[in-house]
Amino acid sequence: MTRLSVNVNKIATLRNARGGNVPDVVLTAQLIERFGAHGITVHPRPDERHIRRSDVRALAQVLTTEFNIEGYPSEDFIQLVLEVRPAQVTLVPDPPGVLTSNAGWDARSEKALLKEVLARFKAEGIRTSIFMGTDLELIGHAADTGTDRIELYTGPYAEEFPQGREAAVAPFVAAGVRAQELGLGLNAGHDLDRDNLRYFMQHVPALLEVSIGHALICDALTFGLENTVQLYLRELR
Repeated sequence: MTRLSVNVNKIATLRNARGGNVPDVVLTAQLIERFGAHGITVHPRPDERHIRRSDVRALAQVLTTEFNIEGYPSEDFIQLVLEVRPAQVTLVPDPPGVLTSNAGWDARSEKALLKEVLARFKAEGIRTSIFMGTDLELIGHAADTGTDRIELYTGPYAEEFPQGREAAVAPFVAAGVRAQELGLGLNAGHDLDRDNLRYFMQHVPALLEVSIGHALICDALTFGLENTVQLYLRELR
Protein backbone atom coordinates (compact mmCIF):
# COMPACT_ATOMS: atom_id res chain seq x y z
CA MET A 1 0.00 0.00 0.00
CA THR A 2 1.18 3.50 -0.84
CA ARG A 3 1.80 5.31 2.44
CA LEU A 4 0.03 8.55 3.41
CA SER A 5 2.06 11.34 4.99
CA VAL A 6 -0.07 14.29 6.08
CA ASN A 7 1.41 17.76 5.79
CA VAL A 8 0.32 19.83 8.81
CA ASN A 9 1.50 23.23 7.56
CA LYS A 10 -2.10 24.44 7.19
CA ILE A 11 -2.80 23.63 10.85
CA ALA A 12 0.06 25.93 11.77
CA THR A 13 -1.21 28.61 9.36
CA LEU A 14 -4.56 28.63 11.15
CA ARG A 15 -2.90 28.82 14.56
CA ASN A 16 -0.60 31.66 13.51
CA ALA A 17 -3.49 33.68 12.07
CA ARG A 18 -4.95 34.15 15.55
CA GLY A 19 -1.94 33.75 17.83
CA GLY A 20 -1.79 31.47 20.83
CA ASN A 21 -1.74 27.72 20.38
CA VAL A 22 -5.16 26.86 18.93
CA PRO A 23 -5.22 24.64 17.00
CA ASP A 24 -2.36 22.78 18.65
CA VAL A 25 -0.08 21.57 15.85
CA VAL A 26 1.55 18.84 17.91
CA LEU A 27 -1.72 17.47 19.27
CA THR A 28 -3.31 17.53 15.81
CA ALA A 29 -0.36 15.65 14.32
CA GLN A 30 -0.67 13.01 17.04
CA LEU A 31 -4.38 12.67 16.29
CA ILE A 32 -3.64 12.26 12.58
CA GLU A 33 -1.27 9.43 13.46
CA ARG A 34 -3.92 7.85 15.69
CA PHE A 35 -6.46 8.09 12.86
CA GLY A 36 -4.24 5.90 10.66
CA ALA A 37 -1.87 8.11 8.67
CA HIS A 38 1.55 6.61 8.08
CA GLY A 39 3.53 9.79 8.61
CA ILE A 40 3.64 13.54 9.22
CA THR A 41 5.24 16.08 6.89
CA VAL A 42 6.28 19.65 7.68
CA HIS A 43 7.86 22.33 5.53
CA PRO A 44 9.41 25.04 7.72
CA ARG A 45 10.17 28.22 5.80
CA PRO A 46 12.57 31.02 6.78
CA ASP A 47 9.80 33.43 7.81
CA GLU A 48 8.04 30.75 9.92
CA ARG A 49 4.69 31.85 8.48
CA HIS A 50 3.28 28.41 9.26
CA ILE A 51 5.50 25.70 10.75
CA ARG A 52 8.00 27.10 13.22
CA ARG A 53 11.33 25.58 14.14
CA SER A 54 9.95 25.04 17.62
CA ASP A 55 7.14 22.96 16.07
CA VAL A 56 9.69 20.78 14.30
CA ARG A 57 11.55 20.13 17.55
CA ALA A 58 8.35 19.43 19.47
CA LEU A 59 7.00 17.05 16.83
CA ALA A 60 10.27 15.13 16.72
CA GLN A 61 9.86 14.35 20.41
CA VAL A 62 6.41 12.75 20.17
CA LEU A 63 5.70 11.35 16.69
CA THR A 64 5.57 7.58 16.43
CA THR A 65 5.17 7.31 12.64
CA GLU A 66 7.50 8.56 9.92
CA PHE A 67 8.55 12.20 10.23
CA ASN A 68 9.37 13.92 6.91
CA ILE A 69 10.86 17.41 6.86
CA GLU A 70 10.80 19.34 3.58
CA GLY A 71 12.71 22.48 2.76
CA TYR A 72 15.34 24.40 0.88
CA PRO A 73 18.86 23.34 1.94
CA SER A 74 20.01 26.56 3.57
CA GLU A 75 22.52 26.06 6.36
CA ASP A 76 19.95 26.76 9.09
CA PHE A 77 17.59 24.19 7.57
CA ILE A 78 20.39 21.63 7.37
CA GLN A 79 21.29 22.17 11.01
CA LEU A 80 17.66 21.81 12.08
CA VAL A 81 17.33 18.50 10.25
CA LEU A 82 20.59 17.19 11.67
CA GLU A 83 19.42 18.18 15.16
CA VAL A 84 16.03 16.41 15.07
CA ARG A 85 17.03 13.50 12.79
CA PRO A 86 13.73 12.75 11.04
CA ALA A 87 13.11 9.51 9.16
CA GLN A 88 13.23 11.41 5.87
CA VAL A 89 14.33 14.79 4.55
CA THR A 90 12.97 16.07 1.24
CA LEU A 91 14.90 18.87 -0.46
CA VAL A 92 12.83 21.38 -2.44
CA PRO A 93 14.17 24.24 -4.60
CA ASP A 94 11.96 26.93 -3.05
CA PRO A 95 13.57 30.36 -2.82
CA PRO A 96 12.78 32.37 0.34
CA GLY A 97 9.34 33.95 0.28
CA VAL A 98 7.72 31.65 -2.28
CA LEU A 99 4.04 30.96 -1.54
CA THR A 100 4.20 27.21 -2.22
CA SER A 101 6.43 24.73 -4.02
CA ASN A 102 5.93 25.07 -7.76
CA ALA A 103 8.79 23.24 -9.50
CA GLY A 104 11.29 20.44 -9.12
CA TRP A 105 15.07 20.66 -8.96
CA ASP A 106 17.26 21.18 -11.99
CA ALA A 107 19.40 18.27 -10.85
CA ARG A 108 21.89 18.90 -13.65
CA SER A 109 22.91 22.43 -12.69
CA GLU A 110 22.44 21.90 -8.93
CA LYS A 111 24.07 18.49 -8.76
CA ALA A 112 27.12 19.57 -6.77
CA LEU A 113 24.99 21.28 -4.11
CA LEU A 114 22.60 18.35 -3.84
CA LYS A 115 25.42 15.80 -3.59
CA GLU A 116 27.09 17.73 -0.77
CA VAL A 117 23.93 18.25 1.27
CA LEU A 118 22.54 14.75 0.76
CA ALA A 119 25.84 13.21 1.86
CA ARG A 120 25.60 15.09 5.17
CA PHE A 121 22.13 13.69 5.83
CA LYS A 122 22.93 10.16 4.71
CA ALA A 123 25.97 10.08 6.98
CA GLU A 124 23.54 10.54 9.88
CA GLY A 125 21.24 7.74 8.70
CA ILE A 126 18.48 10.03 7.39
CA ARG A 127 16.67 8.82 4.27
CA THR A 128 16.84 11.42 1.51
CA SER A 129 14.47 12.55 -1.21
CA ILE A 130 14.53 15.43 -3.70
CA PHE A 131 11.56 17.19 -5.28
CA MET A 132 11.53 16.57 -9.04
CA GLY A 133 9.51 17.16 -12.18
CA THR A 134 8.98 14.52 -14.84
CA ASP A 135 11.89 15.34 -17.16
CA LEU A 136 13.53 11.94 -17.67
CA GLU A 137 17.00 13.35 -18.24
CA LEU A 138 16.85 15.35 -15.02
CA ILE A 139 15.68 12.27 -13.14
CA GLY A 140 18.84 10.60 -14.40
CA HIS A 141 20.88 13.45 -12.97
CA ALA A 142 18.94 13.13 -9.70
CA ALA A 143 20.14 9.54 -9.40
CA ASP A 144 23.71 10.83 -9.66
CA THR A 145 23.26 12.91 -6.50
CA GLY A 146 23.03 9.80 -4.33
CA THR A 147 19.47 10.45 -3.17
CA ASP A 148 17.44 7.50 -1.93
CA ARG A 149 14.18 8.73 -3.44
CA ILE A 150 12.62 11.43 -5.56
CA GLU A 151 9.28 13.10 -4.87
CA LEU A 152 7.41 13.90 -8.07
CA TYR A 153 5.87 17.38 -8.14
CA THR A 154 2.27 16.57 -9.03
CA GLY A 155 0.95 20.12 -9.51
CA PRO A 156 0.78 19.76 -13.32
CA TYR A 157 -1.04 16.42 -12.98
CA ALA A 158 -3.68 17.94 -10.70
CA GLU A 159 -4.14 20.94 -12.99
CA GLU A 160 -4.57 18.83 -16.14
CA PHE A 161 -6.56 15.97 -14.59
CA PRO A 162 -10.05 17.49 -15.15
CA GLN A 163 -9.33 17.96 -18.88
CA GLY A 164 -8.00 14.44 -19.48
CA ARG A 165 -6.69 12.01 -16.91
CA GLU A 166 -4.77 9.76 -19.30
CA ALA A 167 -2.75 12.63 -20.74
CA ALA A 168 -2.27 14.13 -17.28
CA VAL A 169 -0.77 10.99 -15.76
CA ALA A 170 1.33 9.85 -18.75
CA PRO A 171 4.50 11.87 -17.93
CA PHE A 172 4.34 10.63 -14.34
CA VAL A 173 4.06 7.02 -15.43
CA ALA A 174 7.18 7.47 -17.56
CA ALA A 175 8.96 9.19 -14.67
CA GLY A 176 8.03 6.35 -12.33
CA VAL A 177 9.37 3.77 -14.75
CA ARG A 178 12.61 5.73 -15.09
CA ALA A 179 12.97 6.01 -11.32
CA GLN A 180 12.57 2.24 -11.02
CA GLU A 181 15.23 1.67 -13.68
CA LEU A 182 17.62 3.88 -11.73
CA GLY A 183 16.90 2.24 -8.38
CA LEU A 184 15.21 5.32 -6.92
CA GLY A 185 12.31 5.11 -4.50
CA LEU A 186 9.30 7.14 -5.56
CA ASN A 187 7.22 9.62 -3.55
CA ALA A 188 4.74 12.19 -4.86
CA GLY A 189 2.98 15.30 -3.67
CA HIS A 190 1.33 18.65 -4.39
CA ASP A 191 -2.38 19.22 -5.06
CA LEU A 192 -3.27 15.55 -4.82
CA ASP A 193 -6.84 15.18 -3.54
CA ARG A 194 -9.73 12.73 -3.21
CA ASP A 195 -10.66 13.18 -6.88
CA ASN A 196 -7.28 12.52 -8.49
CA LEU A 197 -5.35 10.45 -5.95
CA ARG A 198 -6.58 6.96 -6.73
CA TYR A 199 -6.06 7.27 -10.47
CA PHE A 200 -2.51 8.50 -9.92
CA MET A 201 -1.70 5.72 -7.48
CA GLN A 202 -3.13 3.04 -9.78
CA HIS A 203 -1.09 4.13 -12.79
CA VAL A 204 2.27 5.33 -11.48
CA PRO A 205 4.43 2.27 -10.72
CA ALA A 206 5.99 1.53 -7.34
CA LEU A 207 4.65 4.62 -5.61
CA LEU A 208 5.87 4.41 -2.02
CA GLU A 209 4.45 7.54 -0.41
CA VAL A 210 2.25 10.56 -1.04
CA SER A 211 2.42 13.78 0.95
CA ILE A 212 -0.91 15.62 1.16
CA GLY A 213 -1.75 18.70 3.17
CA HIS A 214 -3.91 21.47 1.74
CA ALA A 215 -6.66 19.34 0.21
CA LEU A 216 -6.86 16.97 3.16
CA ILE A 217 -7.14 19.75 5.73
CA CYS A 218 -9.78 21.51 3.60
CA ASP A 219 -11.78 18.27 3.38
CA ALA A 220 -11.51 17.92 7.14
CA LEU A 221 -13.53 21.13 7.54
CA THR A 222 -16.46 19.29 5.92
CA PHE A 223 -15.97 15.66 6.91
CA GLY A 224 -14.02 15.87 10.16
CA LEU A 225 -10.35 15.05 10.56
CA GLU A 226 -10.64 11.38 11.50
CA ASN A 227 -13.09 10.61 8.71
CA THR A 228 -11.01 12.54 6.18
CA VAL A 229 -7.84 10.61 6.97
CA GLN A 230 -9.83 7.41 6.48
CA LEU A 231 -11.23 8.67 3.18
CA TYR A 232 -7.72 9.29 1.85
CA LEU A 233 -6.49 5.93 3.09
CA ARG A 234 -9.42 4.33 1.30
CA GLU A 235 -8.32 5.94 -1.97
CA LEU A 236 -4.83 4.52 -1.50
CA ARG A 237 -6.18 1.00 -0.94
